[in-house]
Formats: sequence, structure tokens, C-alpha cells
Amino acid sequence: MSKYTITLIPGDGIGPDVTNAARKVLDAAGVGIEWEVVEAGEAVIEKYGTPLPDQVLESIRRNKVALKGPLTTPVGTGFRSVNVALRKELDLYANVRPVRNLPRVPSRYENVDIVVVRENTEDLYAGIEHMVGKNAAESIKIITREASERIVRFAFELARKEGRRKVTAGHKANIMKCTDGLFLEVAREVAKDYPDIEFEDRIIDALCMKLVQSPSDFDVLVLPNLYGDIVSDLCAGLVGGLGVAPGANIGDEIAVFEPVHGSAPKYAGMDKVDPLATILSGVMMLKHLGEFEAADRILKAIEEVLVEGKHLTYDLGGTAKTSEMAAAIAARL
Repeated sequence: MSKYTITLIPGDGIGPDVTNAARKVLDAAGVGIEWEVVEAGEAVIEKYGTPLPDQVLESIRRNKVALKGPLTTPVGTGFRSVNVALRKELDLYANVRPVRNLPRVPSRYENVDIVVVRENTEDLYAGIEHMVGKNAAESIKIITREASERIVRFAFELARKEGRRKVTAGHKANIMKCTDGLFLEVAREVAKDYPDIEFEDRIIDALCMKLVQSPSDFDVLVLPNLYGDIVSDLCAGLVGGLGVAPGANIGDEIAVFEPVHGSAPKYAGMDKVDPLATILSGVMMLKHLGEFEAADRILKAIEEVLVEGKHLTYDLGGTAKTSEMAAAIAARL
């Protein structure tokens, strides 16, 4: 008997390979998932005239939870990013990207365990820009009290739920006194409601330097959209790159889980790439559903496969196929 119906979007490029791998592992964990598979992305434009057909949004709205492979944004056509469209349509205002060291995944650092919480709906990514005459371009940066408050509150609630000790807000309020100033002002106000959690703020350039010098000083980072995008990739680089970076886009009602990496079309269908980012996104999804025991079992299985070193894909220094690595993780469940 299925306990959950979850929307599965295989995606483009390597998407089907890595989502199949994640599905195999999640099914082996035995939590009772029925997958509702819907297609989106470049591959469906010819059939539906859009990379984001209505039935995809309908499925996610109905099931409230989705696991998604990477999607290719067509270059030079009228279609905007499907990922951005999903966030806007479903009001997925919080982008959450945990980064932590995994055994035998090469990194210059140890003891990194950071969650980056990025505001997902406004800032320069609102895309309000225009030419001023022929020789100047202008982009409008929007920061609102409402969006700032809900993302900072989300970060503190996450810290409290996961037993984390500190929230750091990143900003450039010394220069952008209105926009980043408002974000910082709101962050300081919200922090007063969480006396059990330490709060600090850092100017974004100094924060990037300190992340590279001493990443173990940080716990939860909360950032406006543009800084959050840049810093989350920087943090992925601290623990081995985008191949091991899971992510989620979360709203009040709906959550979509996906790897941070792109669709790598040159490896499409080759059953070659590391599926860990997608499997770890599935682990985030299980935690979101309250299935903590199953999530912990999968994490343990991943670590055992990494330590053993026999079933690793090429980017992790092995020769295994994507499906073989997934099968090795599933076998330990």
C-alpha cells in the first residue's frame, strides 16, 4: 500500500539516468512511494509547445511533493527557465542547499556542514531590466519586507528543527543601504524571536573570504537571491562540487527536490554520471516527509559504498555505471 504519491520529473540530458538511480534507492528504503511520472523540459517542446506543460504543475499541486531531474533551458528562444517558472508558479520561495563532506569525496576541507537558504522570488532575479537609450542598461533590484521576513524566518525555523546553533545573514548593506539595508533590518528583527539561536550578519564579500578560510565557522546561511545563488555554488565547491550537491525549492504548501547540477547533455543516456546529488535530494525529500529513519539508512548506505570504493562512477574515481552505483546503495538497504 502506497503511503505517498510523489511527482517525478525525469528531466533532460542525464536527468533520466540520475532520477532512475534515485528512484531505485528510495524504493529500496521501503517507505511506500507511488511515483507519478510527468515530462517537462526541452524534450517535450515539440509535443506540447512549451517546456512546462500544465499537467506538470497540476501533478505537483495535487501531490505537494516532487523529485525533479535537471532541465535544460533552451538558449535563444522565447522560453524562460523552467526552473524559474516552477518557482514562480508554485511560490517556492525558499531554495535550500545543504553541503557537507562525504567520505572519500575529494575536498580541501573537513567538517563542512552548512545549509544555504536562498530567497527565491525577487532581488535582481525578478528580471526587471531595460535599455536606457542605446548605450546603457538598467536592472531593478527588488527587496520587500514580506519576502525578506519569510525567508529569514524559514532559516531560523530550519535551524531550530535541525538543532543547529547559528544563522548568518549575508548582505551588502554598507553600499546598498535601501535594498540590502531592508533585508538586514528585517533579519535583525526576526532574530529577536529566536533567542535560542545565535545570529550574526556578514558583508557578502567578507563572508565569501571567511567561507574559504574557515568553512566550519558557519552553520545556516540566509541570503537574498543573487548572493544565495553564488554562495551556494561556492559552498558546493568546498565539499567536492555540484555532483554531490542536493537542493530543494520549498513553499508553504509545496516542495520540489532536485540536484543542483545541470543536465550535462553530452552524457545523456550514457549511464555514466554520479547520481549522488539526486539521491541526496531524495534524502532531503524523505526528511521533509518526516521519514527520518529511512533518510538516515540511505545516508549510511551511501557512506558505506563510498568507503568501500568498488561501485563509484568516473567522477568519483571509479568505473561503475550510474545504475550500478545506485544498485550498490540499494543493496545495502
